Amino acid sequence: MKVVAITGKQKCELVEKPDPKPKDNIVVVKVHVAPMCTEYKMYKEGQVSNNLGHEAVGEVAEADPSSRVKVGDRVAVMPLDACGKCSLCASGDYIYCKNRPDVLSKTGSEAGRATYAQYLIKQEHLLVPLPDDISYEHGGMSCCGLGPTFGAVRRMKTDASHTVLITGMGPVGLGGVINATYAGSRVIAVEMHPHRRKLAKELGAAEALDPNDDALSAILDLTGGLGADKTIDCSGAVPAQRLAIEATRRRGEVAFVGEAGPLEIKVSNDMIRNGLSLLGVWHWNLTDTDQMIQLIRDSGEKLDKLITHTFPMSRTQDAFELQMTGECGKVLLNPWQ
Repeated sequence: MKVVAITGKQKCELVEKPDPKPKDNIVVVKVHVAPMCTEYKMYKEGQVSNNLGHEAVGEVAEADPSSRVKVGDRVAVMPLDACGKCSLCASGDYIYCKNRPDVLSKTGSEAGRATYAQYLIKQEHLLVPLPDDISYEHGGMSCCGLGPTFGAVRRMKTDASHTVLITGMGPVGLGGVINATYAGSRVIAVEMHPHRRKLAKELGAAEALDPNDDALSAILDLTGGLGADKTIDCSGAVPAQRLAIEATRRRGEVAFVGEAGPLEIKVSNDMIRNGLSLLGVWHWNLTDTDQMIQLIRDSGEKLDKLITHTFPMSRTQDAFELQMTGECGKVLLNPWQ
């Protein structure tokens, strides 16, 4: 099979790897769509790797006869691996599992964990069935396009009574606009890139602010001096994370979705005296699968706006170059072109 490999700084190519093998509850999935996430940062920095990607949708290509899935089933492939037995897995929060199996050694496969590939292997309990009326492109948004902020919106019980601040309008933050407006909330978006501010408005944000234009004062003005009820940081940037904390009302909630490094938290002023709840959200709980599928089904027009580009996998380098400009929403790869 063909997989994408970063071979140097801003260099990538397709390489051949052996097809992966199924075994027991680990099945082979033929990848139809591979949504792209932050792998372009590895490309930009020259982090050599042929194990790229964590989002995929496709169809089951090979499965053990005892498997609960069968060849031809349409599925969304959840990120990472999980034991399927611990209390976190049983409750649907598999993403936090501490007992991740080595699926390559279990199947004797040399490759199969990357999603920038024609085939992958995955435990059957981490495959979300896709109904026939949902396209592979839309189904792929159940991963990082909608997934992290869907988890945040569900965990914070966001509804029509809330003003939601979202910092960072990359693909994850733009997905957050879809999630929060679907819940009926008023959304204030913050983003430096004008193209993505425009896209946030098209997806339903009431306001899209430039952080360089005293966004804190603007947010307070828009909320009667109180601040946002709920805030989701999708930027992973410390200045935006500080804004998220400072622009949230007393007794409000802040969910951190964007991956980042150290952030100074002022325990007294940020948390105790403001009564803030600070949450870390990585993905969504699989017990909410029906709600996720319905969200995707009801949001087709917005998902078509969120997905701005599709590239053949043979042109992954062009896709990386586009992502580095910021002039895009969610970008997809087709592994068979």
